[in-house]
Amino acid sequence: MSSPHPEHQTLRDLLNRGFNLLERGDVRGAAACCQQAIAMKPDLVPAHFLVGLVALEAQDRKTAFSAFGSVTKLEPAHAAAWAHLAKLYMGEGQVNLADAALREARKVRSDDPMVNDLLGTVASLMGDYEEARELYQRAIDRSPSHPPFLLNLANNLVYHGQTGASKALFEKIIALQPDSPQAHWALAGASKATDDAHIEQMQALCGGKGRNPRALAFYYYAIGKEYEDLEQWDPAFEAFSEGARQRRMTVDYDEKAEIEMFDCLSQQFTGQWLADGSPGHESGKPIFVLGQPRSGTTLIERIISSHSQVHSAGELQHFGLAIRRLSNFQDPKRFSAGLINAAMGVDCRKIAGMYLETTRKMQGDAARFIDKLPQNYLFLPLILKALPHAKIVHLVRDPRDASFSSFKQLFADAYLHSYDQREMARHHARYWHLMQLWRERFPGRFFDMSYEATVQDLESNARALIEYLELPWEDACLSFHEQKTAVSTASAVQVREPAHTRSVGRWRRYESQLAPMLGELRAAGVEMAD
Repeated sequence: MSSPHPEHQTLRDLLNRGFNLLERGDVRGAAACCQQAIAMKPDLVPAHFLVGLVALEAQDRKTAFSAFGSVTKLEPAHAAAWAHLAKLYMGEGQVNLADAALREARKVRSDDPMVNDLLGTVASLMGDYEEARELYQRAIDRSPSHPPFLLNLANNLVYHGQTGASKALFEKIIALQPDSPQAHWALAGASKATDDAHIEQMQALCGGKGRNPRALAFYYYAIGKEYEDLEQWDPAFEAFSEGARQRRMTVDYDEKAEIEMFDCLSQQFTGQWLADGSPGHESGKPIFVLGQPRSGTTLIERIISSHSQVHSAGELQHFGLAIRRLSNFQDPKRFSAGLINAAMGVDCRKIAGMYLETTRKMQGDAARFIDKLPQNYLFLPLILKALPHAKIVHLVRDPRDASFSSFKQLFADAYLHSYDQREMARHHARYWHLMQLWRERFPGRFFDMSYEATVQDLESNARALIEYLELPWEDACLSFHEQKTAVSTASAVQVREPAHTRSVGRWRRYESQLAPMLGELRAAGVEMAD
């Protein structure tokens, strides 16, 4: 038996070393191995693939695109590279290209569980939760005890309202890997606690030195949620506060930049600006549901999407992404004064055209579709100009409940202002004043929907909403909680039950602890009911 060629052995050793270094978090060392391997053999597929993985770890999307593109040129049947390209395209809002990459990956019909799990994530980002579930299940069939795969499937089951099955999976993950912060947090959110057994388990895991703040945030938010279930309000607030403190250490919230953005919005978008220029796109398909997070946007989305003529497309980033692409705006911050200024130089009709084209796959087959990205309130004037026939529904909720509800919610990578009471309140005040300004400058151009009024009198408010949308009334809109379609927001569990008033005035349970937040809201002139 002949021994391997020395060059082949060297390349194999280099790649093995590169993958091992990447696994240990040594991005620079892994990149050096890639460079050496490609210098020795420029068409070496695994080396280009490793470049892509290294670039993802370094958050260098441009290099990742190039590397995975090289892999697919050299080896068109490389399912993993196509899967990574699909996810990258989704991150850029290029859904049609993502869908094409996904089709190429599907052609290969890979049995690799990592590939199927990644494809499931892409399908989920596209809003195809049924296909995502099948792909996650395929990954688990091949690797039944891998916690990350189990976690993705369990979260998907929550979206589908299958809380019993999801709870069993979360418990399986914890049995396999007891110190699993995300699984514990998800388990707490999937069902109502009836005793403090899980709380004690999580509290024990929070002990010890050198714990990662992000991990601790998951635990403390979960503990707070379960204390609320048990109506133990003081320990609940202590846990939420500690979770927020830990999470705040991991985020870079630039309040000064946010203030500049709000100032820019108020200066640029005037009534005269709206009247000037070319007319917008003629499409009346979109329905934008917007406002603050945790203000009832998911409830209203479910009421509207219960109508036979409306499909829910989820929380779409594509309006802002269309502005970025058309203005060639490169700053990675999702919302900024720079982005608003860049938008001023773009034809709004082109923004609408790109938005409608890139969301085509998510729009469904119904006559209308919902875009439920809360932060679209920042783009409200641009939406009015780009899509003058679109409908805009703005959720209004008591500022104290809205702010506190955000403060006690652990978000993914959005709403960085929500982990400090004072920052949260100052942000809410800026939002509140901006919406007042939009009402003055664009009267009658959007529909204010009160969360409190809706949950207290569902039918009359739902009827007024459907009338505003110029849709015929359907009784199904009152049975929104019976919908079988998936929900992927923080309210996924709550919207499976009828409208209720349990969350109205919840802030009063914590009035003394919320003094910093309440003081900031009052100082900023935010109107409150009493």
